[in-house]
Parts: sequence; structure tokens; C-alpha cells
Amino acid sequence: MSLLIRGGTVVNADYTTRADVLCDGGVIQAVGPDLEAPAGARVVDAGGALVMPGGIDPHTHMELPFMGTVASENFFTGTAAGLAGGNTLIIDFVIPQPQQSLLEAYEQWRRKADKACGDYTFHVAVTWWSDQVEEEMGVLAREHGVNSFKHFMAYKNAIMVEDDVLMQSFRRCLELGAMPTVHAENGEVVYLMQKALLEAGITGPEAHPLSRPAEVEGEAANRAISIAGMVGAPLYVVHVSCKEALEAIARARAAGQRVYGEVLAQHLVVDDSVYRNTDWAEAAAYVMSPPFRPKHHQDALWAGLVNGTAQTTATDHCCFCADQKAMGREDFTRIPNGTAGIEHRMSVLWSEGVRKGRLTPQEFVALTSTNTAQIFNLYPQRGRVAPGCDAALVVWDPNGTQTLSAKTHHQNVDFTVFEGMEVTGIPAVTVSDGKVVWENGQLHVEEGVGRYIPRPTFPVVFDAINIRNEVLRPRPVSRTPSHEVTP
Repeated sequence: MSLLIRGGTVVNADYTTRADVLCDGGVIQAVGPDLEAPAGARVVDAGGALVMPGGIDPHTHMELPFMGTVASENFFTGTAAGLAGGNTLIIDFVIPQPQQSLLEAYEQWRRKADKACGDYTFHVAVTWWSDQVEEEMGVLAREHGVNSFKHFMAYKNAIMVEDDVLMQSFRRCLELGAMPTVHAENGEVVYLMQKALLEAGITGPEAHPLSRPAEVEGEAANRAISIAGMVGAPLYVVHVSCKEALEAIARARAAGQRVYGEVLAQHLVVDDSVYRNTDWAEAAAYVMSPPFRPKHHQDALWAGLVNGTAQTTATDHCCFCADQKAMGREDFTRIPNGTAGIEHRMSVLWSEGVRKGRLTPQEFVALTSTNTAQIFNLYPQRGRVAPGCDAALVVWDPNGTQTLSAKTHHQNVDFTVFEGMEVTGIPAVTVSDGKVVWENGQLHVEEGVGRYIPRPTFPVVFDAINIRNEVLRPRPVSRTPSHEVTP
């Protein structure tokens, strides 16, 4: 069935215009004034609201096995909550165990995602290194539409990788035309600080931010950027939470290095005072990594979004309920790390960004959709309202209001870090694959209809790669004699 969105203002990252939007077959067919509705088409009256590209959350963890438990949000509930928040695509993470085949892990995650009601795609983590990993990265890129690989510099004795793995994997990403990404925290230092705090008898959630100060993030960001620079690879730094990491990105970009920064909606509005709550369960609910920071870092993050140091916003949506968080009651290092956010990211960013004059509506579109689509090679299929693009849209009510609460959200978790927050700016209608899936505060979703969206790799500049490899890869010793030897 055709869908006509009538009477709205189309907002793209580069222009705004009054226009109707006609969709058919899951694709935008026309954008312009006074479009005719085909026979039998459904008509949505935008009523002067804004019609924007559907949000893309580039950092989620649905159904993630982590720290002795499994995240409470599965791919159906998580993508449904995303659609309720105006997000029409998530980029989740395949995280192999050390020594596990990347392809085997990828197939496991694809099976878990079969229940999704919204569209999804994957980053794949590199948690160890061998010739097999190098080969399987190529298979994932060529045959499965994976064009980004994640590296954890944190979580020692689990999924953390050392600098030699970063170097080899970054180089492989460059060869493939893929984007390397990093969780930048110095895992060795965090481990030692955690140990010292426990030995001092500090076992509660208040110890979490003390064990992961901004300096460990800044140092790791600098190190990862330096390694990427030596290889000649681009780099995407996930969940940047502090001024120190932003400054590392800014220096690199000023020097001409291609480095991108991602900011979480949670870090923009929540500060580290939450860990000093005398209610253990309440404080533990906020445990995530990197942790919430002192307020002055929020000003730096907003400035980074405005000045282009950071290009995307995400949530690191990874849900654990109160009984799961309680696993760490006697030891803060055992509190599962993660908070929710996918349903509220766009409303928080509009309310705190656009409504308060920090962002323009076009910058909002760039930060919630277009930049992610461009960085991960989905543009203009996603991130734009134009003929030929996917019919993945949100009709945005800039004056609609909502009180955020775990009592009313669609996320499968018993807590939200945004509890009680009043926001202005909400999704009125969400369109996925040309169909209305959220309208009048109601979801209209079906399990399993979400599509896997492959992402092609970027064109490879072979001369640049060969130059880098001459420096970084030892030249093999020739086994061919230089002249005939007669016995």
C-alpha cells in the first residue's frame, strides 16, 4: 500500500522545505508540494509537523551476554522501543568470545535478531587475533555487509585487546575499506584502580567512577588515535564521555586525521552525583562504562556536537534489571555495566539541544541519523528524505511533551536514567519500510519483520595501503637463490 505524508515540513541535514512525501514499496517515490494520493493510499496528516529521516542508533547491545548475565532487552522489544522513539535502524554488536570464530558469532547474532520488528545491522568485535580472524574479517566484509569492526580497550581478562591487536586489525580494516571503532578506556589502569578500591573497602557503586576517571578514557583515546594514524586508518571512537577524549579527537582532526566521535544521550544530561545516592540499588542502576562524569564534561560534549568534534549520538543501550545489578552488591566490579536509552535519545536531544538553542533542526537530523549513515556507508539509502531513499521516516512533533519514566516506556527494563525528565519534542508517527509502526502513542509492530541491512565497504586506495604496509609489515625473506649453484 502507498503512503502519503501530507502537510509537513521536510527536514534534512542540508535543507528544509515544506513538502509532502509519497512512499511505495518501502521506498520514497516523491517529495514535493501538493502530491496526489494514489488510489487506495494511506494518508497521514503531518499537520505542520516535521518529516525527518528515521533515527539511526549506531550503538546498541540487544540480548548481550555480559558479566555473568544476559541483557534483558531482546531484538524484538529493543527494536520496538526504538521505533516508539523514532529510530528506524540500530547498529548492534556481534561480540565473539576470545578464540571464537567471528563467523560463528555473527551467525549466532543473526539468529537472535530474527525476532526484530525494526531494521538492524551489525558491527563485529575483534576480541583476539590470528590468521583466521584476519581471513574472517574479509569474509564478513565481502559476503555479509559488515563494514565496521569494534575493539575493546577495556574489560581486562575478558574481551580487552592489546595494542598489537589494534595495530593488526586497524591495518586489516584499511585493506578492506572498513571502519575500525574503539571503546577507549585503559583497561590495565582500570583493573589496578578497581583492585585498590576494593582493598580499601570501597565496594559500592560510588567506586565505579573512581575506578574509571576521565584520564583513563583520554589516554586510551590518544593511544588508539595514534595507532590509527600510524596505520593510516580512519577511526570511530564510541561513547565519548569526557573533555579529555574530545580534545584528543579535536587534535587529530585539526592535523588532518579522519577520526569520528560518538556521544551518548545519557552523558549529555546525567552527571556523576547519581553514584552517591545512599540507596544502593538506585546508584547501581546508573553503572555503565564510561561512567557518568562531573557536570563540566557535559558542556564539553555539547560543544563537541556543535563544533563538529563529535558527529553522532547513540545510547549504548544495554539493559540490566535490578536483580541483575544486585549481582554486584558486595563488589562493584560485578555490577553489570549498562543503561537504557534507545526510546528516549531523540526526544532528549531535541528537548535539551534544539529547544535550548544549542542545535538547529538540521543539526539534529545530522546527529541522529545522517552522519551515522554517512560514516557507516548507508547514505543516502538512510539518513535522507528524498526520492529513491528508504521509506524510514519520523514525523516529529516539535511541541509535543512527555514525562519520561520506566512506568510508561517500552524498553524491557525496570529503570531509566531519564526518570521524571520532562521533554518537549516527540515522535508523532514512525514509518519503517513504508509502513506506519508508531502512531498516537501506539505501536503497530510484528515480530520478525525487521530487515538486516548490509553495509558495503568503502573504496580502497591501494597505493596508500601498500605504502603503509611497506613500513608496518616485515618484508618476507626470499627463498629463491640469486644464482645457480653447481655442486
